[in-house]
Amino acid sequence: MSHTIRQKTKLLNRVRRIRGQVDAIERALESEAGCEQVMHVIAGCRGALNGLLGEVVEEHIQSHLVEPLKDKDPMAAGAAEELVDVFRSYFK
Repeated sequence: MSHTIRQKTKLLNRVRRIRGQVDAIERALESEAGCEQVMHVIAGCRGALNGLLGEVVEEHIQSHLVEPLKDKDPMAAGAAEELVDVFRSYFK
């Protein structure tokens, strides 16, 4: 079973929050909010999307790279764990 299926509810909740942030961008533009406010809302939305992407990619690496390699090749599993760490620090 895919990790996106196992975490379906959690991921969908994040998507719904992102949808709310996109709606906030639209409202800010419609109400002719200042550029600083619009950029702030866009940055928040971008951060939320990056967080969602980071979570899905991290789980992908864990589920499809690390776990299958743990018993077969511990060095490769360790390298995959390092990849997760680098990826996690990049998306923070």
